Amino acid sequence: MKHKSIAFLSLILTAVVLSVCWTFSTEASATEATATASGDELFSGRDLSGSYDEEVSSITLNGTGASSDSDHVSISGSVITIQDAGTYLLTGTLENGSILVDADKEDKIQLVLSGVTVHADTFAAIYVKQADKVFVTLAEGTVNSLTNGGSFQQIDDSTVDAVIFSRDDLTLNGSGTLQIVSPAGHGIVGKDDVVITDGSYEIRAAGHGISAKDSLAIANGSFLIEAGQDGFHAENSDDTTLGNIYIEDGSFSIQVSDDALHANTYLQVDSGSFAIAGSEGLEATYIQINGGTMNIYASDDGINAARKSTVCTPTVEINGGDITIVMGAGDTDGVDSNGDLIINGGTVSVSGNSCFDCDGTAVYNGGTIIINGQQVDSIPVQMMGGRGGMMGGMPGERGGKRN
Repeated sequence: MKHKSIAFLSLILTAVVLSVCWTFSTEASATEATATASGDELFSGRDLSGSYDEEVSSITLNGTGASSDSDHVSISGSVITIQDAGTYLLTGTLENGSILVDADKEDKIQLVLSGVTVHADTFAAIYVKQADKVFVTLAEGTVNSLTNGGSFQQIDDSTVDAVIFSRDDLTLNGSGTLQIVSPAGHGIVGKDDVVITDGSYEIRAAGHGISAKDSLAIANGSFLIEAGQDGFHAENSDDTTLGNIYIEDGSFSIQVSDDALHANTYLQVDSGSFAIAGSEGLEATYIQINGGTMNIYASDDGINAARKSTVCTPTVEINGGDITIVMGAGDTDGVDSNGDLIINGGTVSVSGNSCFDCDGTAVYNGGTIIINGQQVDSIPVQMMGGRGGMMGGMPGERGGKRN
């Protein structure tokens, strides 16, 4: 079972579908909207701990091959395959090879990277073919490097196109450092849920930095992402209730050619520090910002709620945080909602020609809005054929956020 997918989906359906996923017809209905996920539902104790058992199976990489003290590890040249549940401590260097996980669907496997360097010329450095869940733990005080050589040759029916590629649930934790270089694909791809709770990540990828199919949940960590597509991406083309991103905390430096944070359905940021440069900063169908510090430079839209999913009305909801958006020249918008726009708190400072664009209802209940250095007492929204306008009260008139 995909426990985190179910928990996240249940949470989103309860909080979003029942509360916000309809077309707002009045200002009052918009001010009552809220949709909040919770880290308690998304992160297990093992996700958060980053610890590992003292009794581990060792895998020592030695250039062109490896050795192991476990009967559950198969070594064929430079391909190391883990076939059973347990904790495996990896050390050393693999010059052109891969770590494969091919176990039973009920098996939980922990890979502890402790000063590991793996380069795969034509494949993933780590490939999870089958397991219930895999934990990649970065050992304290270590720097680990995973790279691809510039192409991906397939070995089964999966289209492997990332340095870390997992067909099942994937958690990254621990306090060490992970460096990823992917000149022809993505950095990390999970075809179920991806959870990150700690660690330092330096990812340079031609595609997405980190991508998940069902959900991407981040509790903490330090991220330096340079990507030719999106920095963080969540999309499930088969189920539009999925494709969600939740960020509880962390430090993010993101420079991308497309979106820094892209979720097809729901994107929630509770806290964190973000330095973003890209075509767009945040994009999803429903975007909720509850806290954190964001500095966004965008050549298109800074924050964009677009209809990527049919589950809910495109909405930008800002309840807190300190958000600074600087727009490039041309047909750009600081905050653009193809549906509704709700500001309940926080500080939103936008510099550009078109600072707010809303096709639906714009509601201002509280917080501070600064336009090109000038504080204003309403949302100066540009209407694009919708119901928007300069609506809402003066700062301090609360009412749009449920307790």
